[in-house]
Amino acid sequence: MRILVTGHDGYIGAVLVPMLLRDGHQVVGLDSSLYERADFTAAPPLAEVPRIHKDLRDLVADDVRGFDAVIHLAALSNDPLGNLDASLTRQINFEASLRCAELAKAGGTRRFLFSSSCSTYGAAGDEMLDESAAFRPVTPYAVEKVNLERALAELADDDFSPVYLRNATAYGVSRRLRLDIVLNNLVGWAHTTGRVLLLSDGTPWRPIVHVEDICRAFLAALAAPRELVHDEAFNVGRSEHNYRILELAEIVAETVPGARVEIASDAGPDARSYRVDFRKIEEKLPGFQPQWDARRSARELYDAYRRFGLRRDHLERSPFVRLAELERRIHEGEIEADLRPRVHAL
Repeated sequence: MRILVTGHDGYIGAVLVPMLLRDGHQVVGLDSSLYERADFTAAPPLAEVPRIHKDLRDLVADDVRGFDAVIHLAALSNDPLGNLDASLTRQINFEASLRCAELAKAGGTRRFLFSSSCSTYGAAGDEMLDESAAFRPVTPYAVEKVNLERALAELADDDFSPVYLRNATAYGVSRRLRLDIVLNNLVGWAHTTGRVLLLSDGTPWRPIVHVEDICRAFLAALAAPRELVHDEAFNVGRSEHNYRILELAEIVAETVPGARVEIASDAGPDARSYRVDFRKIEEKLPGFQPQWDARRSARELYDAYRRFGLRRDHLERSPFVRLAELERRIHEGEIEADLRPRVHAL
């Protein structure tokens, strides 16, 4: 297949593109390179593919014409970024993303794989949620994921098949590493300070999935017969990988020598608590064969952090913390507050 990957230079894209190439696909990337300084050299290098260097909001028809499939990863990629400016989150995660799908459909794309999120289930407590569960988004990020799924469903027809891959919280090593996601962050704190620092009370449930396994889900959805995936949602993860945050912290403390669990003095409950049922993807997409669990990846992350020389300041103000990197780039005049490149007067 000829495939366009939006956000190919991001955390998931950096892992997905090499896997697509190994499967024999032709890949074109599209990215604005907001996080190009996040070069985690303890991970394999980025794959070289043709690329369109462009903000998602500036797409034109020619950018997305003639692809068999589009894998749509590009977004403001987590709750803190979404809270930076709710209007920006709507512009990028909904309006520009929907336009991308509309242009792709008009340009002949038959399958549109959307990187959605289990955060759409929001504040759900202890109940196990399958794909039929009600949406209860509690952040702008999750709200726009819900809105885009619903809008994409209206585009579905005999020639255009949107697929909604609701990823659990990602973790694991990538060349475009993120330290603002839970397991990666906890291992980072343990390695650099000896503390596994919890900013909530540790009780919220969170399903997690390795970044490589997210990519395996996209590959499985690409390869599946149309009738199995057309206008379908799939939770991406494994049912046994729902953890309380405190459980993850204990796994990390057991992995990193000398580390101990600490709960921040101002820690409180987190409204984002949900447990997810992943039986549908296991039954409908047998090509999805996840390989990782939290304990194995805690070791992977710890070993990679040691090779890289990770420091405590990387966890607070570095390109590996997406919100901090955007704030730095705005402050230093590299980009405008709307995240577009700053044009300097001559």
